[in-house]
Amino acid sequence: MKSLYTRLSIAFATILAILLAGLGIVLGQFFHLIDVEITGQIQLKYWYFLSFILTVAFLLTLFIGTRVIRQYTNPIDQVTYTAQMIANGDNLARTPIDDRYSNDLGVAVNQIARNLQEISILRAMEKERLKTLIESMGSGLLMFGREGSVNLVNGVFENTFSFRREEIIGKTFKEVGLPEGIERLIEDVFLTEQVHECQIQINESYVSVYGAPVIGRHGNWLGIIVVFHDITKLIRLEKVRKDFVANVSHELRTPITSIKGFTETLLDGAMSDELILKDFLTIIQKESDRLHLLVDDLLELSGIEQEGFDLNIRKVSLSSIIEDAKKIVSGAVEKKKMRIISEVDETAMILADSDRLIQVMVNVLTNAVNYSKEETTVRVGVSATMEGTTIVVEDEGIGIDKAELPRLFERFYRVDRARSRDSGGTGLGLAIVKHLIEAHGGTVKVESEKDIGTKFTFFFPERKM
Repeated sequence: MKSLYTRLSIAFATILAILLAGLGIVLGQFFHLIDVEITGQIQLKYWYFLSFILTVAFLLTLFIGTRVIRQYTNPIDQVTYTAQMIANGDNLARTPIDDRYSNDLGVAVNQIARNLQEISILRAMEKERLKTLIESMGSGLLMFGREGSVNLVNGVFENTFSFRREEIIGKTFKEVGLPEGIERLIEDVFLTEQVHECQIQINESYVSVYGAPVIGRHGNWLGIIVVFHDITKLIRLEKVRKDFVANVSHELRTPITSIKGFTETLLDGAMSDELILKDFLTIIQKESDRLHLLVDDLLELSGIEQEGFDLNIRKVSLSSIIEDAKKIVSGAVEKKKMRIISEVDETAMILADSDRLIQVMVNVLTNAVNYSKEETTVRVGVSATMEGTTIVVEDEGIGIDKAELPRLFERFYRVDRARSRDSGGTGLGLAIVKHLIEAHGGTVKVESEKDIGTKFTFFFPERKM
């Protein structure tokens, strides 16, 4: 596109040429007024002279005119060029301002360019913030436009449903291939323009789906937004809570029912028989002790799980810890004619709470004795490296199925419930062990084979006082 200066110069030159040509024609008619007898040679000279004068006048006037035109049109051309650059998206374009001349239009265009640049920067920042927010949120996000096609998804949604963004953008919710429950919710939101919620299960995960219409500032319909919250942990925690309440109720009810039954029998007249009275009181005492132990373990576990739980960390000898634990379980060991062999360097030391560590070893050794056959051996070993200290307790017991191992440290979980109750256990021992090891910053691992034995491995990372 030609500049304003070029177009005005061409127009000025054309008009000037027409005017001078007309003037030349008019002046040519004056020959007969001067003298009718002027010869042709004189007329030709006159035409040459007139043409030369008009040409010089044309060039001189054109030169002066174009200079004047340039002075007034150059700022306009610069503003036009700047406006075109801004229209093409270049908000950094500016119109040069000559302080010698007033150029209000250029100043105004530069101000507009600065404002557009600031607005574009703000929009880019807000867009980046929105993108970061959408991608960083822990829930899946899916947005449909007013025509019903997908126009926005985030990474959590892609990972949850194994979709690729490029595959679903522009598709309708029927074409995406979502689970039936989600499709039904999206359809309900489109039809009713109301908020809808539901829960669905995807393989082993649970998802809460929230769908809502998107309404513009002026009440116009923009589409709908669907948010997917992963509530798998909440569902599992709720299941654990329900199982815990059910297990506690069951564990408490058994001794209480037993105590209540024998007490009622005694009150109904059995107290007159001293032999029955002694047997019943012995059973009541045993059930009371079991109830007391259960409550103590529950309080112990609750205290360990609290945030304010503190350990009395000091340097302790592992040899003395293991020997103290062996003395505590020695009665049960002798009763089953078993042996506990410990291979521990007497110089082995660890930073730990000695009382809690003894509690861990007593729990594990008690289980090893209770679930082992007579005349078998339990081995305790200790090894130390630069990374930390490892304690291994291995028995020759009945073993545990591999399917049972993941749940072994759950509260009240028992592999053999009848045998566990006969042994006097509450089902909380290994849960306490796991929490105490983790409170020391360590880890616990269990390996077992049916009818061969079980091995517990405790690792305590190297720590400094």
